[in-house]
Amino acid sequence: MDIITSLVFLAIGITVMVGSLKLGASWGVDGPEAGYFPFYISLIILLSSTVTLYQAAIVNKKKKTESFVDSEPLKQVMAVLLPATVFVLGVQLIGIYVSAALYIAIFMVWLGKYPIWKAVAVSVGVSAALYLMFEYWFQVPLPHGAWFNPLEFLGVR
Repeated sequence: MDIITSLVFLAIGITVMVGSLKLGASWGVDGPEAGYFPFYISLIILLSSTVTLYQAAIVNKKKKTESFVDSEPLKQVMAVLLPATVFVLGVQLIGIYVSAALYIAIFMVWLGKYPIWKAVAVSVGVSAALYLMFEYWFQVPLPHGAWFNPLEFLGVR
């Protein structure tokens, strides 16, 4: 897995480096060009990925192979990753406020073992605070949903 990961990061580093060279990766008259910082970040990624690849392929060649991940830690990761993926999809379809309320409430009840009334109170409170903060105070509208807007009856457009 170390070899695969280092190869993926090598490819990412090369891609970023080529793109930054096209933008200009030197120091111009008025300061750094657009590709200056991405170039050096990609250089660091390339160097560290090369060291990791060397260690995995040559230094640790005789190392005993072991499982990448055990079943229990994988279940814990999936218990967070799958609902987070559904949350991101929900933000696009029904909006961030309703999705956030559902996401927080489900996690509080499912993983936190909180009573439903506490989960509902916290999730609705957090979503209402986010709504007030972004929509009214900062005047930055967040996604309200592409399919339908569940908060339209409250005047949220």
